[in-house]
Amino acid sequence: MDYSQIDITCGTLLLQLLFILFMYLDTSNADSPKMEDEMNIPWLHSSNNNDFYFGLRNFGVMEDEGWTMVQKHGNQFMVNGQPFYVNGFNTYWLMVFAADQSTRAKVTEVFQQASSVGLTVCRTWAFNDGQWRALQKSPAVYDEQVFQALDFVISEAKKFKIRLILSLVNNWEAYGGKSQYVKWGKAAGLNLTSDDDFFSHPTLKGYYKAHVKMVLDRVNTVNNVTYKDDPTIFAWELMNEPRCESDPSGNKLQAWLEEMAVYVKSIDPKHLLEIGVEGFYGPSTLNRVQFNPNTYAQQVGTDFIRNHQILGVDFASVHIYPDSWISQSISDAHIDFTKAWMQSHIDDAENFLGMPVVFAEFGVSAKDPGYNSTYRDTFLNTVYKTLLNSTKMGGGGGGSLLWQLFPEGTDYMDDGYAVVLSKSPSTSDIVSLQSRRLKTFNSLCSWRCHWGCKKHHHRHPGTGTTLLYHDEL
Repeated sequence: MDYSQIDITCGTLLLQLLFILFMYLDTSNADSPKMEDEMNIPWLHSSNNNDFYFGLRNFGVMEDEGWTMVQKHGNQFMVNGQPFYVNGFNTYWLMVFAADQSTRAKVTEVFQQASSVGLTVCRTWAFNDGQWRALQKSPAVYDEQVFQALDFVISEAKKFKIRLILSLVNNWEAYGGKSQYVKWGKAAGLNLTSDDDFFSHPTLKGYYKAHVKMVLDRVNTVNNVTYKDDPTIFAWELMNEPRCESDPSGNKLQAWLEEMAVYVKSIDPKHLLEIGVEGFYGPSTLNRVQFNPNTYAQQVGTDFIRNHQILGVDFASVHIYPDSWISQSISDAHIDFTKAWMQSHIDDAENFLGMPVVFAEFGVSAKDPGYNSTYRDTFLNTVYKTLLNSTKMGGGGGGSLLWQLFPEGTDYMDDGYAVVLSKSPSTSDIVSLQSRRLKTFNSLCSWRCHWGCKKHHHRHPGTGTTLLYHDEL
């Protein structure tokens, strides 16, 4: 565009300058990069003055419009016709805490604190199989009190305008997981030799499908909304960190994912679906395994590209744990890995998968040798800055979910990764700043896009305003 040809009135220019000033004031931080490095907004140079006024009128439209389902358009999430880039968190134990009146208030407290720093999505468990306070006590046998606790979690999340990613089973033994399904199978007389039989034995697959159907068809006792119709639910997750180490080719896990993705969509075609993998590259893309944190990651039966080309999967999931995957001791190598790991998956989401990617778990443990809060803040800033670089281009970096947010008084649940915002002011500021930046992007770029979208231009039949889709910004 030849900016010398643009005729901008003095009034419009003043409004633009005021808006830029607002952006700087809203994000001013002595430790933050200058906004011009992160918010190059081409629509500020637009020759269409009406677009600019429209943008001001619609700033914050998310708060005024209805609570509707999150959708996917190309490599972006959408809500009410606007992009929805995510800043979120994990708190896995919400259902269990809600099941006991003595701890239920902690659920509300988590949502309050998350909302105060602008977090909009929470990932949590919709399973607890055969354990203490089990949701599913045995195959197809449920504890109604615990189910009502999950009802409460969902209804409480909506009060704070937080959406939920609900995971349906665990790969690990915590909260039951695939090993509990295998125990149930053995108790029923099945000849099972490995926990990975969960992925292939027809009876165990039947147990899992029954659980999926029970959860998706559940009518919430608090708000009387069926789960599969509730916009508070952002997405379903097939499994937390699935691995199938007994088959490094990935074929066994791939077949399970294909079958279960179609099954979930057959019950609930409205909600988004993701599979929950950690993001390791596998045999189908040997040219990408260089980005894996170690050679073992290639042998766990997952295959990032192949897994996400499955019918019914709407967005990609990736986790980031350099302190678990590379070395426990804190080092600059962790930061370098994080940048490369994230960028490779963002590139793949955009160039090969055509879907958003969410970094659904990322964190650093306070138990790591060399840990300090300054390093954690650097790690968070690295994740957030990498995502912002994608966001400002309308890219596939759909968001991130911090592992994990805790309220005060829950130290006994801490695995080392807990973030208590009230005790971590610098971290709280970083999280809040990311939320404000993403909210700005989400609010300013709607179907009436102001950022120089390059294709799918249409005119609104009533107003004549240009409507633009968001394959690219």
